[in-house]
Amino acid sequence: MKNFEERLKEIKQETAHLNIANTIRHLCAKFPGKVCFSTSFGKEDQALSHIIFNENLTVKTFTLDTGRLFQETYDVMDKTRKRYGKQIDIYFPEQQKVEEMVNKKGPNSFYESVENRKECCHIRKVEPLQRALQGQVIWITGLMGDQSEFRKQLLTFEYDANFQVIKYNPLINWERNHLENFIEEHEIPVNKLHEQGFVSIGCKPCTRAIKSGEDYRAGRWWWEESKKECGLHLTKVNNS
Repeated sequence: MKNFEERLKEIKQETAHLNIANTIRHLCAKFPGKVCFSTSFGKEDQALSHIIFNENLTVKTFTLDTGRLFQETYDVMDKTRKRYGKQIDIYFPEQQKVEEMVNKKGPNSFYESVENRKECCHIRKVEPLQRALQGQVIWITGLMGDQSEFRKQLLTFEYDANFQVIKYNPLINWERNHLENFIEEHEIPVNKLHEQGFVSIGCKPCTRAIKSGEDYRAGRWWWEESKKECGLHLTKVNNS
């Protein structure tokens, strides 16, 4: 089996002049049944969902339901399922682990320390993601470079050593106005919270709207001063 450096180099060469839809189509042909897309129903993910579903691409599409999401997120999830008529697999955290954490530390332990918050994120998000990515080769994400300083460093294709998959970040170099125009042009359903100043939407108790001039990720874990990541998109290796 080829190592990840060889696979990355090969994929980059084969898709260098392809658009997003044809790149995904190529990946699906190259790795049948092993290409997946994770959506949290934000604008970026909705744009990719439109491309995948509208082009009938054979991509396993899934979402992580932490049990603490906004109702507005469930609303756009429902609208998306009805609009495109496509399967979106839902992964939940393990019941026993959630019960043990909440019984031991209470329902709001994540406010008390960074360690507690990371524990909650791991149980509710990271572990379900590990299950969702099992057996997959390509993980398509909606990451954009303007979302954080860390994400500005990411490339279109990355190897994620943590989850042992190749990440395809098709929107990483998109401008924000390009995304907005794409959504408007195709009348793609979006989360109503975006109209209220929410740009990055996660769990309800851990997300707020951002203020003018604030960083894109400022509304996530807003009581912390640490790096605004939950553990899903932290691994980066040399992809040269």
